[in-house]
Amino acid sequence: MPPSLAANTPVLHACNIRKSYRRGTSTTQVLGGVDLAVSRGECVFLVGPSGSGKSTLLSILGCILTPDDGQLRILGRDISQLHERARIQVRRDVIGFVFQRFQLIRGLTVFDNVLLPLQLQGRTTLRARERVWELLAAVSLTDQAHARPNNLSAGQCQRVAFARALANDPQIILADEPTASLDAVTGDDIMQLLRRLINEYRKTAIVVTHDPRIFKYADRVHHLENGYLAETAGGRLEAGEGRREKGGWRREKGEGSDLNGAREDDLRRNFEPQNQESET
Repeated sequence: MPPSLAANTPVLHACNIRKSYRRGTSTTQVLGGVDLAVSRGECVFLVGPSGSGKSTLLSILGCILTPDDGQLRILGRDISQLHERARIQVRRDVIGFVFQRFQLIRGLTVFDNVLLPLQLQGRTTLRARERVWELLAAVSLTDQAHARPNNLSAGQCQRVAFARALANDPQIILADEPTASLDAVTGDDIMQLLRRLINEYRKTAIVVTHDPRIFKYADRVHHLENGYLAETAGGRLEAGEGRREKGGWRREKGEGSDLNGAREDDLRRNFEPQNQESET
C-alpha cells in the first residue's frame, strides 16, 4: 500500500534534476536543473520542441532512468535512496504508463492486455478479473473484451492503454504523446476520458504533448527548453483562454489509426531495470 501523505505534500516532487549524455569525448546536457511538484488530482502537461528533454524527464519521473543529480520524491519517498528492486516496485505499483503508439500486445485480447500488469504483480485471482471488467466498463470497451488490437480503431486502442495503465491502481499516470496517433475528434474524446479517469480515481497525471488542441485539459502547462522547465500560471486552460508566453502558457483573466503493436517483452520493460538511452 502506498504511504499516506500530508495534505500539502506533492505526490511527485522533482528538485534540481540534471541529466547529460556522453557521446565519445563530448557531453550533451539534456536537463540542466528541473524542478516540478505535482499534487494529487492534478493533470500537468510538459511541452517543448523535439529534443528538449521531455522524454528523458518523463523517463526519470517514471523511475526508468536515473538522473545525474537532483532528488526525486514519489509519495514522500526519496527514489535515489532505493535499491533497484524497490525502484521496480515503485514503477510497477505506483506508476501507470500510457504510450504514444499504445504498445498493446497484438497476440492478446483486450481483456488479457489489461490483465497482464495484474499478472506481473502476481494477482491472478477472481478479484483481478473483476478489476479488468471494471476498467473496461470505465473506458466503454466491455463489448470489445475478446477482440485483438488489430481489430480496434486507434481511439479504442488508446482506451485499452488507459485501462491497462490503471490496472494496478497507480497513484501517478505518465502519458507520452497520448493523442499523437489520433485525429482531432478522437484525441479530444481521449483527453475527456483521461480527465474523467483522473477525477473518478483521484489520480495524478503528467502528460508530454506537442498538441496545443488539448491544452485546455491541463491544470498547468510547463514549457521545457534548453534543459530547463519554465513555471506557468495555475488553473486549467479553457478553450481560447490560453496565451503563449516565453517559456509556457498562462491563463488570461476575464489522424488515423496507428496499430503499432508490441510483444510482451515491450510491456515488461516498464517493470524491469532499464539501460539508459539518449533523448531522441
